[in-house]
This record gives sequence, C-alpha cells and structure tokens, in this order.
Amino acid sequence: MLKEKSRIINVCPGIDPDAGLEEAKDVLLSGGVVAFPTESFYGLAVNAMDEKAIDRLFSIKNREPDLPVLILIPSLDTLNIYVEEIPEIARILIKQFWPGGLTMLFKAMPCISQRLTAGTGKIGVRLSSHPIATALAQTIKAPITGTSANISGRPACMRAMEVYNDFKKGVLILDGGETGGGKGSTILDVTVKPPKIMREGMIGSDRLGL
Repeated sequence: MLKEKSRIINVCPGIDPDAGLEEAKDVLLSGGVVAFPTESFYGLAVNAMDEKAIDRLFSIKNREPDLPVLILIPSLDTLNIYVEEIPEIARILIKQFWPGGLTMLFKAMPCISQRLTAGTGKIGVRLSSHPIATALAQTIKAPITGTSANISGRPACMRAMEVYNDFKKGVLILDGGETGGGKGSTILDVTVKPPKIMREGMIGSDRLGL
C-alpha cells in the first residue's frame, strides 16, 4: 500500500460503510495507514499495537520523534488494557464526556509503544463519538492512532481531498464528508493532582469544572 497511489472510499452518511471499513481493516492489520473523519478534522490511523506501523506513521507525516500520538480505543471496557490505573477523577469525566472530545493522559501499560508516549510513560486516550473512528478501532479489536491527517506543520484537513493532496501515496482515505473543524480534542493530564489541561480544545475548562 505504501508505494501505491492513495485511494478514497466514500463512507458519507447515507452510504453503507461496511465495504470501506472491511477494506480499512485489511489495511490496518497489514500495517498500513488509513485516514478517517473525526469530530473535528481527519485523522491518520495505524494499528497502535503494531510497532512497524507506528514507525510508518511517523515517517509518512514527517513527525518529530519527540511528539506523542494519542490513541482511540474501541470501547470503554478496553481502557484498562492500555493504562495502568484509572483515577477517580478520570472515571467521573469519562461518564460526562466519553464518547467525545476529551483526551486524557494516563500512565501507559508496557504494551504501549514508547513512540506513542514520546518516552514520557503517559498515553493520551480517547473514545471518539464519531461512528467511523470508533468502528475502525472496533473492526481490528485494538486501538488506533488519532493524530491529524496532514504532513506535520501543514493545516489540519477537513475534507478527504485535502488529505489526498497531502498524501498522494500510501493512504486509504475514508471519505465521511466535511468534518466540523474548530478545535481539536481537549487534552487533560489525569496522572497529576489536580489534573492539568495540556491543550484546551472543544471542551472548555469551565465545562470540566477544574
């Protein structure tokens, strides 16, 4: 797939997404890269349990190795597989904001790649409210990466063709229509007391009550 021309598959509302998701599953399980819509912008997914696929992701984005990458989990009941502990404040916020636009930093389990944590020992985790994003993780029964679908330093993409213009080769693009744009997810570190907002995004600090 990496040397092949990137392709776009239509999974817009009103179109049965199953065929596109099945092809995306094959790509992810073979170590490839899939672009997909989220609540704000398009993201780039690889199987977050595949070290070679993670290396490929950093390479295709020209992403600096000291920048971490968050993961999107397939369901809430898989969270404890990937994080060492779930603080009480995180449980409260999960009930309020998951699925949705809140990414929380937890202490990562050893199964999480240090490429994703950038050596910090912490991993950003989110349960997405976008049906395509969550379906991708569910179809491979593993978390996927949730980094923005753009070459590092370029604007985030809201349309499938914008993703294609950045990545002419090596990416299967699921076209879910234009995304909402605006701010990305809010990133909150729940490994410290009190929790610390690392990036304020679509969920404001006033709503978090911190």
